[in-house]
Amino acid sequence: MKTVRQLLQAKGNAIYTVTPETSVFDALKLMAEKNVGAVLVLADGRIAGIMTERDYARKVILLGKSSHDIPVREIMSEKVVTVQPGQTVEECMALMTDKRIRHLPVLDGDKLIGLLSIGDMVKEVIAEQEQTIRQLESYIHS
Repeated sequence: MKTVRQLLQAKGNAIYTVTPETSVFDALKLMAEKNVGAVLVLADGRIAGIMTERDYARKVILLGKSSHDIPVREIMSEKVVTVQPGQTVEECMALMTDKRIRHLPVLDGDKLIGLLSIGDMVKEVIAEQEQTIRQLESYIHS
C-alpha cells in the first residue's frame, strides 16, 4: 500500500488556508472556488483548527446564524488529527474511520506539507484493487 508521501507526490500538495479571523462566508467562498470540503485554519504559521462543510452545516445553518457575521474561530474544529508522510493509506483510512473525520493534514515534523481527504484515500484503494484484479486476470489467462 502507498504511503502518504507517495499519495501527495501523485495528487499534489495544494493546501487552502484561512485565519481564525476570516469570516465563515469568505472561507466558504474559498472552499467553493477550490472545490474542497475543508480549509485549514492557521494562526502564526501553525494549525489552529480545520473548518469543514460539516462544521458549517452544524454550527451555522442549523443554529440560524449568518456566515457573514461569524469568524471561522467560532465554528472550526480545534482538535486536528494529523499524519506523517511515512504512514500508509491503510493507516490513514483506519484513523479516519476511527475518529470519524474526512480530512487529514500531513505534517513533516512541524511543517505542513499537504492535506488528504477521504476521497483521496478511496481513489487510491480503488486504484490498488483495480491493479490487483488486472494482475490476477493476467495470471489466470497465462
